[in-house]
Amino acid sequence: MNTQVEAFMQQAREAADGRATGKSLPHESAILHVSGEATYTDDIPELVGTLHAAIGMSAKAHARIVSMDLDAVRRAPGVVDVLTARDIPGENNCGPVVHDDPLLAEDVVQYIGQPVFVVVAGSHDAARRAARLATIGYEDLPAVLSPQQAKAEQSMVLPPMKLTRGDAVKAIESAPNRLTGTFECNGQEQFYLEGQVSYAVPKEGMGVHVWCSTQHPSEMQALVAHALGWHSHQVLVECRRMGGGFGGKESQSALFACLSAVCATRLRKPVKLRADRDDDMMITGKRHGFYYEYDLGYDADGRILGVTLDMTLRAGFSADLSEAVATRAVCHFDNAYYVPEVEISALCGKTHTQSNTAFRGFGGPQGALMMEVLIDMIARKLGRDALDVRRLNFYGTSDRNITPYGQIVVDNILDPLVDQLEAESDYRARRQAIIAFNRGSRVLKRGLSLTPVKFGISFNVPAFNQAGALVHVYRDGSVLVNHGGTEMGQGLNTKVAQVAAAELGLDFSHVRVTATDTSKIANTSATAASTGSDLNGKAAQDAAVKIRRRLARFAAGKWGGAPDAVVFADSHVFVNGRRLPFAEVVDAAYWGQVQLWSEGFYATPGIRWDKATMSGKPFYYYAYGAAVSEVVIDTLTGEWKLLRADALHDVGRSINPALDIGQVEGAFIQGMGWLTMEELVWNKEGRLMTHAPSTYKIPGVSDCPAVFNVKLFENRNVKDTIHRSKAVGEPPLLLPFSVFNAIRDAVASVAGYRREPQLNAPATPEAILNAVMDLRGAGAAP
Repeated sequence: MNTQVEAFMQQAREAADGRATGKSLPHESAILHVSGEATYTDDIPELVGTLHAAIGMSAKAHARIVSMDLDAVRRAPGVVDVLTARDIPGENNCGPVVHDDPLLAEDVVQYIGQPVFVVVAGSHDAARRAARLATIGYEDLPAVLSPQQAKAEQSMVLPPMKLTRGDAVKAIESAPNRLTGTFECNGQEQFYLEGQVSYAVPKEGMGVHVWCSTQHPSEMQALVAHALGWHSHQVLVECRRMGGGFGGKESQSALFACLSAVCATRLRKPVKLRADRDDDMMITGKRHGFYYEYDLGYDADGRILGVTLDMTLRAGFSADLSEAVATRAVCHFDNAYYVPEVEISALCGKTHTQSNTAFRGFGGPQGALMMEVLIDMIARKLGRDALDVRRLNFYGTSDRNITPYGQIVVDNILDPLVDQLEAESDYRARRQAIIAFNRGSRVLKRGLSLTPVKFGISFNVPAFNQAGALVHVYRDGSVLVNHGGTEMGQGLNTKVAQVAAAELGLDFSHVRVTATDTSKIANTSATAASTGSDLNGKAAQDAAVKIRRRLARFAAGKWGGAPDAVVFADSHVFVNGRRLPFAEVVDAAYWGQVQLWSEGFYATPGIRWDKATMSGKPFYYYAYGAAVSEVVIDTLTGEWKLLRADALHDVGRSINPALDIGQVEGAFIQGMGWLTMEELVWNKEGRLMTHAPSTYKIPGVSDCPAVFNVKLFENRNVKDTIHRSKAVGEPPLLLPFSVFNAIRDAVASVAGYRREPQLNAPATPEAILNAVMDLRGAGAAP
């Protein structure tokens, strides 16, 4: 190659380095979202003859059904059919792991809100009105309604699990200092803006097409097939987008998909099942609440020597995904800290309440929260700054870099990340200013906390860490991508399109991502565990690279040069000194009979897990972060406000910084809501009383801090992830531990930081006031 051609090709290679990834491009559906054009499941134009279904629910927490009179339901205006458990042609089950979750209860109901029958009518309102007309007779059975009761009665949905390293009991007993006590954190409603909805349309030849708001189309396909007694290839499940999922549409969407499909195939009519918000919250599971019993030993400096922790989860009436949630809680208790001797037990307690399920973080937040609370307790006991105690216990190198479950922490960036945040947030000066403020203020008290995050990324079941993709290049140079992940607002499709565009040297506008469809990509994993971009991005990249290599070979053969010297950039192909439009090369390749589509596949390497010993390498890598939060509380009312938050988060080499910052901001506020205001309340009969926006408070715009500084830590993943990026969906939900601990810090100042506040999560104003009055020795608040 002559000097002029070489210089030209070098410029092309430099242009290729400025690829479509690493840029803050808008969400691919942003305009559709704000204009109202985005099509969600409930927006799909209804076919002629579409019917609507509604669910009849149990009025008892635990009871035997002794009679069920549905005549009034059948006679109600507009009703076409009423189905009970015996009308399900296949398996009456939608449990994702254990077959213990019936679609419709048969002989026994196990929580208030459990589906008992389904009514199909000509309209949504008619079906809902009719569902209220049933007369059901019950014989009450004993009900378990709290994790504490489940632990006392050894009521469980799965066998207990235990992780042990060393001799924690001996280490605690020989330690110079000890902490013993209990703690609780409540669950959390996912509160996706788009509720649960499925639309099933029967097809020719014993087939059904189900549009479903779900994070796991392949799971829906399998469960619908089981409910119908069919094969999977007879069921097509499609999801273009969700209006939020947060884990609540991973397994819990199955009930709605299965019932709509059963009704549709039975009646040979399209059937839509859209749950009203109250019904949705009464029927579906939430984040698991936890009850903890802890015993911890530490030295005079605050270094942890040993911990025993017993965690009881409110699993609800069935197993659902509780085993995985408990496992992740066990594996995240350490958070950012090395614990030499540890014994952690977890019991998935069976309670006669909604079957709890996945929620952003998937047990990790519940595990790590306990550690962060304990670190603060140690600091107050010793009269030290909590940040100093945290630093003392950080994972390090050599013998202090192995987790309790046996994985080596090889990518630890905790110290530089926290150093940067401490300096940029002016943590030390603000700490001193807050202490001075609290000395002079009797009513208002301020609190400050800096908490870190170390969060493992991957499914601990190796088979779930795989993904497929299809990439089609059309003769005009445009590209269509299909992958197995689902878009729920997080920007997955945007990132996957950026990856495909980068590999083919195209502008982002040349790439389109289609709806997720089980007839295109089979056997997909759930879009969960923060793996969506990691898995599907790699699969799409694999497919695009195959096409690019074919085009490079063709171009080199037609215009000269070596295939590996062909460059794709700026929507052109640079070959042997020529700059040819990408579309021209593609069209020529078509006439040359070159395959212009390809499948892609990716499987995360090296994941292994032994659930019997609770050891292995369950995570491909870790994502890190830290946040500083400053709050003020009113000690007369318990009201509080987040004044400022500074977050620094590690996403590796970001594919789309704008999307990633948005994820960090959203996760922070959602996690803050869980820990401070979102309170699930069941009455003594087991009825969920907080089942609507009127009784369940989620954060609003006014709850966001006036000063909210969010930055991405400059880093590059040591693992070979997609463009060396890191997952961002779940890890930042742990950042608002700083808000909760700042509130506890403010409450502790009431007693001069000498006593530990009795404050569980959520730290609602009522709970804060009770804790303040307890410290002041005035008894509980009225």
